[in-house]
Amino acid sequence: MSALPAATTVLLVDDHFVVREGYRRLLERTADIVVVAEAATGEDAYRGFIEHTPDVTIMDINLPGIGGIEAARRILAREPSAKVLMFSMHEDVVFPSRALQTGARGYVTKSSAPEVLVEAVRLVAAGKLYISHDMAQELATQMLPGNQNPVQALSPREFEVFRLLVAGHAVGEIAKILSLSYKTVANHQSSIRQKLDVSNTAQVVRMALTHGLLSTETADD
Repeated sequence: MSALPAATTVLLVDDHFVVREGYRRLLERTADIVVVAEAATGEDAYRGFIEHTPDVTIMDINLPGIGGIEAARRILAREPSAKVLMFSMHEDVVFPSRALQTGARGYVTKSSAPEVLVEAVRLVAAGKLYISHDMAQELATQMLPGNQNPVQALSPREFEVFRLLVAGHAVGEIAKILSLSYKTVANHQSSIRQKLDVSNTAQVVRMALTHGLLSTETADD
């Protein structure tokens, strides 16, 4: 009699306990997925990945501290074969495109049906790429001339600084969060303003609002 295939192990990362509890129950209703660890911050996600080496890391984008995309970048820098599935309430294409550029293997919005996350975990664990159908259409539309979001011009590091600026962090706070010098973050801030054609942080926030990049969840970080 052949042995049953091993269950897919998952590290579940979200800063809201109730959300994690709901998704854990959803995933563990299946026989082939088991949540082996949870984390509430990007830093804890990185440590949890090192400790548990899960088959799939489900990572929310908006996390206290370094954020989901930066946490994914650090995990993938340590282990390039890691399979990271991003999930978020954000439906603007900037976020899935940034996640994929980082090396994530999938992106699911929290507005998706529950079975979508289960399907995504299975496919990502199998080495495939998964983008929820709503986001796939948006990504295709974004490629059309004239539809590009100016935030797409930011480098990965600039985007992380941008995210933290929009969340209300000062340059000094961002430097501590990202373990960078004050001068480096200030230079990134200047580059962000130049690329977005704005002159102050208030206009940066307004840009985020205009393009749907600022949410209640972001404000709560």
